[in-house]
Formats: sequence, C-alpha cells, structure tokens
Amino acid sequence: MGDITVIGIGPGRQGAMTIEAMEALRKADIIVGYRTYTALLREIFLEKRFEESGMRSEEERCRRAVALAQSGLGTAVVSSGDAGIYGMAGLCLAMAEGTGVSVRVIPGVTAASSGAALLGAPLENDFAVISLSDLLIPREEILGRVRAAAESGFVLCLYNPGSHTRREILREACGEILRYRPADTPCGIARSIGRGGEGVEILTLGELRDREADMLMTVFIGNCRTRVLSGKLVTARGYKEEK
Repeated sequence: MGDITVIGIGPGRQGAMTIEAMEALRKADIIVGYRTYTALLREIFLEKRFEESGMRSEEERCRRAVALAQSGLGTAVVSSGDAGIYGMAGLCLAMAEGTGVSVRVIPGVTAASSGAALLGAPLENDFAVISLSDLLIPREEILGRVRAAAESGFVLCLYNPGSHTRREILREACGEILRYRPADTPCGIARSIGRGGEGVEILTLGELRDREADMLMTVFIGNCRTRVLSGKLVTARGYKEEK
C-alpha cells in the first residue's frame, strides 16, 4: 500500500516552493494534478511520471490518486498555492477515508501571502480571504460573506475575482463593500503571481468596482487602517510609530 502526499506548490516555480514540498515531489513515484500545474513541474522533474487532467476534474484526480496509492505507488497530488486553501487536500482526505490509504498534507505559499508581499503589507492586521467563484457556493452566500467581512472591518483578500462566465461578481462584491467603506479606500491587485506577466496595481475601491477581473488576479481591499506608503499598500498594526 502506498500513500498520498497533497502538496501546495505555491505559484509553481522552484524558487517559490518550500524545501519540504520539493523533497516530497522528488520522493513521489507519480505526480497527479491539473495540467496547468503539472506543466510547470515537468520542467523541474524531467524523469517523473505524471498523470494530469483538466479543470473541474478534481474528483477524478483524487479518485485516481487513491487507486494509485492502493496499487503501491507513492502518489503526490499537487495544488497551486496551499493545498488546504481552496485546494485538493480536503477532497483527497475525504476520498481516502476508509480505503486504508494514508494522506499527508504539505503546505505551500498561498496567493494571499505572495500577492500581499508584492503589494507591500496589506494583511498586517486582521483579514478575511473569500473566493468569488460560485461553482460550488451560491453567489448570494458569497456576497453575504463579503458583506459580513466588510461590516466587521476586515481587510479582504478576494480569490477568483472573475472569469468569462462571472464578469459582474467583482462589481457586485465591491458594491457590498462600499456600503461600509468610502470609495477612496486603498486597494491592490496582484496579477500572475510568480509567473510570466507578474504585476501589481494600487487603486481605490471606487476604481476597483469598474475594473474587469479575471482568474489571474488576486484582489486586496483595505480598511480604515490601510494606507499607500511610497507606492506600497500597508495596513497598520497599531504601533505608535505607524500613526
């Protein structure tokens, strides 16, 4: 009987992966993942065996990983960012339940952390991370979470802010936040983090509401403690020196 290691690979380049993640990938007999991510890893692990599938095939990948582990192979299942944050860890653990296959989860650098570092320090105080993808969660429930987080004063980090089928969700989310925050609230966008085309933009909440969003973006929305300092987005922790 083999086992499954679910690995967060960060943005996918070698320098952004943890040492633990790299070691686990080297030891694995086979790597299973979404083809966009396995394509990044093929450049690093030239001799490895890979099994890949397309978007929305998460259940198929986990089911296949369990079967491979039951056949005796050390199986790595990869997620971008952190495998336990909108990743594959929970599904793998659920599907392996009762099969005799053990599952280990190795963390990675999630987009909230890597995007915040590019922008400056927007997450220095309490914050909430919310995905705007409504594939698995109803849109009204998502907007309710955005509304509650905004009313509570959290800095927000928004994953999956838009796609060709969800062009209005970021506008709707910003509309909810504008109930509780002024239009000049500092915000930031991190794009293609750790990959080609990487870039950042600092803008206001009012400007963000009208911005076209896509899946390559991670969005940061400040609160009353957030400022722009020397071109960087910074949320104060509350030290006297910051006032």
